[in-house]
Amino acid sequence: MTITGFALDPRLAADTRPVARWGLSDVLLMNDARFPWVILVPRIAGVTEWFDLAEGERATLLNETLALGKAMQTLFNAEKINTAALGNVVSQLHVHVVARYARDAAWPAPTWGFGQAEPYESEALINTLDRLSRELPSL
Repeated sequence: MTITGFALDPRLAADTRPVARWGLSDVLLMNDARFPWVILVPRIAGVTEWFDLAEGERATLLNETLALGKAMQTLFNAEKINTAALGNVVSQLHVHVVARYARDAAWPAPTWGFGQAEPYESEALINTLDRLSRELPSL
């Protein structure tokens, strides 16, 4: 793993709050109270695609993505988990994991690009970050 020179894209930094640091990735909560939405960002400089990762790094990112999805399904009692690595706006490799419900504002469309983000109220943000940091596995 090449962490030297890694810096989180400023747009991701502005839109998220840190939750945890796993073996390969930073775990970040998207600051949008409409959806339980967490992003994994591998701490590797210059990576934009899954195939840019070494084989072991790909396996680690996949395992982190699966663990996060399973944990979020349980934590948020999600009906569906959406997982994607789009990179159309921010090219730095990052994986979105979003808990979805048939009653949510964007259903059945994707959450990314839907409407305007609604930042968490201060107390809700603290509670959500606390819940995630306590309940997510340590990887």
